[in-house]
Amino acid sequence: MSLLEMRDLSVSLGGRPVIRHADLAIGAGEVVGLIGPNGAGKTTLMRAALGLIPASGESTLATLDETARARAVAWMPQDRHIAWPVAVEALVALGRLPHRPWRASLTTEDHRIVADALRQVGLAGFEARAVTELSAGERTRALIARALAQQTPLVMADEPIAGLDPAHQMSTMQTFCDLTAQGRSVFLSIHDLGLAARYCTRLVLVGEQGIAADGPPGQVLTPQHLARIFGIEAHLSNGKEGPVFQPLRVLGP
Repeated sequence: MSLLEMRDLSVSLGGRPVIRHADLAIGAGEVVGLIGPNGAGKTTLMRAALGLIPASGESTLATLDETARARAVAWMPQDRHIAWPVAVEALVALGRLPHRPWRASLTTEDHRIVADALRQVGLAGFEARAVTELSAGERTRALIARALAQQTPLVMADEPIAGLDPAHQMSTMQTFCDLTAQGRSVFLSIHDLGLAARYCTRLVLVGEQGIAADGPPGQVLTPQHLARIFGIEAHLSNGKEGPVFQPLRVLGP
């Protein structure tokens, strides 16, 4: 079953082509990492897939109405700014909005789901804390919890582990991996290629105005792709603890 399918998706910004003719399908039980250099078009591709910016071609999520889309995908953008001092529990509970009537109170099940999401990101006990009092990393984890509480088949997140310390980066990626046991999938942009290789079942490499490679980490993080798209040389090996990726040097012009 496809949770997201893009066909011939193209996006231009300010009259400049950013993404050309992208084809991509995400099925159940995947953790798909979207990788590529800064400015390659990762955020643009995700936003176009959601129908948040104009694009040509097709995206199955972009054609849905707002309610149906909110039940199909939870979206976590890069912007972590929260202006109002709402309680952490109230912020996470916003993820339950697509599943209940307008202005309806939270049910016992809603409260259980919110509490479980907070536990998964290590914020149990923070329920009454104002979001504006959280550190940047804690705020990021609260927003991840909101996406988890939405309980959609697909979670899409734009650099969700940026700004987290190493322990919370790894625990967040493991939380995403755990969703696959429920048949849910995660599509996230990520700059840390080591964590991408270790936790993602599949990588999509964006570069040269399109999708340059798509497949298991070992088939995407090849010397040729790394040199052509990132301009680096790196070491990738598979040990008893799993894949290990280490950048070695920047390649000259």
